Amino acid sequence: MAEIDARPFAFAFKPDTMALIVIDMQRDFAEPGGFGASLGNDVSRVTAIVPTVKKLIEGFRTAGLPVIHTMECHRADLSDLPPAKRNRGNPSIRIGDVGPMGRVLIIGEPGTAILDELAPLPGETGLGDDLRRLGARQLVFAGVTTEVCVQTTMREANDRGYECLLAEDATESYFPEFKAAAIAMIQAQGAIVGWTATTDQVLRGIANG
Repeated sequence: MAEIDARPFAFAFKPDTMALIVIDMQRDFAEPGGFGASLGNDVSRVTAIVPTVKKLIEGFRTAGLPVIHTMECHRADLSDLPPAKRNRGNPSIRIGDVGPMGRVLIIGEPGTAILDELAPLPGETGLGDDLRRLGARQLVFAGVTTEVCVQTTMREANDRGYECLLAEDATESYFPEFKAAAIAMIQAQGAIVGWTATTDQVLRGIANG
């Protein structure tokens, strides 16, 4: 069986059950004027990982392995947005407000779109039902932010019985210390949540599989 050189120990790679999950690589989180920037964050940290995420996506596509993209977004009438989520913090604009890239995090608005460099191919969106249809049992994670949406999705997948691996250099946080803490928590106690590896380690393991 092929292995990926991972931490805290090698990840046994099963090519017929692996998929890549790319979390929320959207304009609102990565570009100046978007929602992330409105919170006072340095979005250049997110844009810096775009070439690495692209390399990972292309590696999976070349190997014929599934790629799935997620987006954080809400209905135009905000019926699926709890007030507690909309009102927390002190942003200059809130979810649903009109910003430089349209209404913030609303389905179909320009800012909600995935970055052009990482645009999904047809069939690369969806999650739970698609994973079951594909027979996926091993998931590699990339995207933003490491300690929030990425780690949350990874923990949920782990609880549902998936084997999870985080591509360390294909994920990012606005706060480097939060990313480091998330990686440490994932690796802790013998990979209690999952494994981590670099993009090159993941792609080497796939190539040798």
